[in-house]
Amino acid sequence: MSTTSLTEGTAVPTPAPLPWSALLALSTAAFTAVLTELLPAGLLPRMAPALGVSEARVGFLVTGYAGASFAAAIPLTALLRGLPRRTVLVGALSGFALSNAVVALSSSYALTFGARLVAGGMGGTLWAMLAGYAARMVPAERRGRAIAIVLAGITLALSLGVPAGTVLAGAVGWRAAFGVLAGLAVLLVGWVRWQVPAFPGEAPEARVPLVRVAALPGIPAVLSVTLFLLVGHQVMYTYVAPFAAHAGFGRTGLVLLVFGAATVVGIWITGVLVDGRLRAALLGALGLCAAVMLALGLAAEVPGILLISVGLWGLAFGGAPTLIQTALVDASGPERADVATSLQTTVYNAGIAAGSLTGGVVLEDMGAGALPWIALPLLVLALSVVTVARRDAFPARRESSATAQTAAGTARHSRRNA
Repeated sequence: MSTTSLTEGTAVPTPAPLPWSALLALSTAAFTAVLTELLPAGLLPRMAPALGVSEARVGFLVTGYAGASFAAAIPLTALLRGLPRRTVLVGALSGFALSNAVVALSSSYALTFGARLVAGGMGGTLWAMLAGYAARMVPAERRGRAIAIVLAGITLALSLGVPAGTVLAGAVGWRAAFGVLAGLAVLLVGWVRWQVPAFPGEAPEARVPLVRVAALPGIPAVLSVTLFLLVGHQVMYTYVAPFAAHAGFGRTGLVLLVFGAATVVGIWITGVLVDGRLRAALLGALGLCAAVMLALGLAAEVPGILLISVGLWGLAFGGAPTLIQTALVDASGPERADVATSLQTTVYNAGIAAGSLTGGVVLEDMGAGALPWIALPLLVLALSVVTVARRDAFPARRESSATAQTAAGTARHSRRNA
């Protein structure tokens, strides 16, 4: 807080402005990471002939990235936690620039796959840092909004970046698209060095072992909600095309467009609510996701119901990751957020893999109509954990340290005047 104003003789704190340039730099880093991960999925027919492999093997470039991110998040975060934070961030972005440049120039599938593994490792490191970095740049009472701004880069990449990258590749070639991504990462390095504050790494004597961070009050509950939500979501989202066909609505592109547009609205609403009503917002989001799965299970064959349900699903899911990650940072504290977030990154990727695998098995054995009924109990489990874990993980009232200090000061002032 930087200024105060007087109202009827009482000093009223005025919040300091958010460090917009630094937060937008981190949001652009999230945008770059998601676009780097997913762009090959939209370019399979163009990349396969140039690399001399099948489209399925080009698809493995996405799988390799995700696998490397899953494997690297915890060990790399633990290895690098003592280094200055901005140095690690710049190193990860430089890795993205190098990897995308190699992909843009390479004609060897093996070299391209190796570059994608490097990018995945950088991604695991980056995702472990972003929320904690944002939290350290703002007062505690504005932490949720700062994290929402940073994670909005994910939503923009999914709803706008991937389609725009695919169009760009069609116009100027897929190599040029990856070249643009490499150039964006280079520019982002300069932006980060110019605007993002430098924070020190953890001193050796202050480092809490990873196992102890995982056991901090509230952390297991937040990780459980992350897992249940991602498995339930991915069961449906991975197979939205066959489900739409099952519902008699073959326009999968429109379904995904409705979902993507709704996620943008969802993260905006979350930015408004997260600092004051995190618990209520998360309960509402998870409850809405569960209600959507129930509606899709009962009335999927009605096209209007399908589109309305998908819109509500995107609205609810759009803000859920921000709410959960803010709860994680609250439980761990900003100083341990990198390690806690590395755990969540691993759980997040495990949830995506488990949901996709489960949905595939269900689709083959039971048909697309069974998918919502598999997703529903998982979302109910996530909702139940949030409902029960109201003390440490998802408290009804998130009192910031600044608020606590103000209250303490007011109490001392009252005692002196008594």
